[in-house]
Amino acid sequence: MDLTKRIGQRLRSARHEQKLSLADLSARTNSLSKSRISNYEQGIRRMGLEEAHELSVALGTVTPTYLLCLDDRGPLSDRELELIDHFRRTDERGRETLLSLARSQPDHDPAEDAAPETLDESGDA
Repeated sequence: MDLTKRIGQRLRSARHEQKLSLADLSARTNSLSKSRISNYEQGIRRMGLEEAHELSVALGTVTPTYLLCLDDRGPLSDRELELIDHFRRTDERGRETLLSLARSQPDHDPAEDAAPETLDESGDA
């Protein structure tokens, strides 16, 4: 699929997840009209860096790099947003405490959370 269309799909999905109309999203930006946003979503026009940043701020759940298909980490979960909110509201000491705690955690592979494979009678997966 064409990159411009993939970018548009990501924007539309992020907007729909928040149940925002084009007009709602446009109103959250400083300069983007609903027709411009619609053109991005339809893959008629590719957004630039500034527009991706403005839209990511307006949406609050995605990064500019995600919108531009430079990063595959999807929209932030409610828990991730909550953590970011706490991080931003705390003082410098609290931020350092949160970062220290995060750094002390072992790297975790989400695949490890998947249900274990069932083995057939021969012991093969």
